[in-house]
Amino acid sequence: MKKRTMLFSILIGFATTIIAQTLPYQNPNLTAEQRADDLLKRLTLEEKVKLMMNGSPAIERLGIPQFEWWNEALHGVGRNGFATVFPITMSMASSWNHELLEDVFTAVSDEARAKNQEAKQRGKMKRYQGLSFWTPNINIFRDPRWGRGQETYGEDPYLTTKMGLAVVRGLEGPKGSKYRKLLSCAKHYAVHSGPEWNRHSFNMTNLPPRDLWETYMPAFKALVQEGDVAEVMCAYQRNDGDPCCGNIRYEQQILRDEWGFKGMTVSDWGGTHSTMGAALGGLCVQMTGDNYFGQALIDSVKNGALDESVVDAKVREILRLRFAIEPVPEDVANTVMTSQPETQKIA
Repeated sequence: MKKRTMLFSILIGFATTIIAQTLPYQNPNLTAEQRADDLLKRLTLEEKVKLMMNGSPAIERLGIPQFEWWNEALHGVGRNGFATVFPITMSMASSWNHELLEDVFTAVSDEARAKNQEAKQRGKMKRYQGLSFWTPNINIFRDPRWGRGQETYGEDPYLTTKMGLAVVRGLEGPKGSKYRKLLSCAKHYAVHSGPEWNRHSFNMTNLPPRDLWETYMPAFKALVQEGDVAEVMCAYQRNDGDPCCGNIRYEQQILRDEWGFKGMTVSDWGGTHSTMGAALGGLCVQMTGDNYFGQALIDSVKNGALDESVVDAKVREILRLRFAIEPVPEDVANTVMTSQPETQKIA
């Protein structure tokens, strides 16, 4: 009797292990969308909100590791130890050579993947070591008071568009591939060009429609529709009275409804002024130094002010993109990630 009980326990344990390893979201043969849909329904509200924060913690019961969204690569991998440094952005734009720029950012993405792998090997993922890069900056440099003008590709919309597309190709890899090498981000959407000191309170009003559509918007539209950029970062300031991160006209009507953007939107550091407005406007990941945004989302859902389906839509895009990141090659995984399960995990 004792032997049969022991055998039964072993079989149950084996069966449980097999089931755990073949859940749909763990199956790399499914599409990123299918895997995201399956994993989404297994998450609690609190877990969903954690995924919407920078430095989102691991959810161990589902095998979801920690993820760092904030990374920089304006002209090389930034803030992550020794790295190859290329000329500053505006200097690269002066070459008028978008093919060379794509080669530059292909090298940057190679280095970024290697650095990320080293961080995984050490078992701790810190800021600036992840696979999401807040690059390129495709704002149009029209205001000399803006102290970050050197981050842009200048004042010409056509040049900025061509350079921005080249950066996305270099960072993410060929368009249409099953996996993305990295996640790139078009920033700062929209009409962001200083002055820097009042960026949290400045209100952009009475901008001529022709200037909006011929100057400030073409690069963003091209990176969304032609480049299939993974992320779009909303700007700090207000447009027509509404904060960019909660501006339904820009974030929902133009970006998603008219341009067909399917990726995720992210705030700049501390750039969310309204939790409800940001959620309804389309914000997926909030960058902040506290948990106010996350707790406010949870409270809004629980008190009925916000439907949980709004949160689900954001988290689905987050999961889809994390599943869409190119997996580590098997030979690399076997040598530096021996502690990971055999099934491909979410990035």
